[in-house]
Amino acid sequence: MSIKKVTKYVGSELKEARFAMRLTQAEVAEKVDADTNYYAKIERGEVVPSLTLLIAVADVLNIDYPTLLPKRTKK
Repeated sequence: MSIKKVTKYVGSELKEARFAMRLTQAEVAEKVDADTNYYAKIERGEVVPSLTLLIAVADVLNIDYPTLLPKRTKK
């Protein structure tokens, strides 16, 4: 799977969890000390966040880390 597909998948998982918690992008960004625009780019799959930031966001959104990554498919 390409990095672009992975970042899109991660972003959609974060967005879904954020909606479920009824938080705005700004609220999540503030909780993890990130720029709101940067966080929005993460959700859109436009940037690859650091592992540290990804873990912080997952903690805020109560996401189990393994669920953030797509299942690997064999070719």
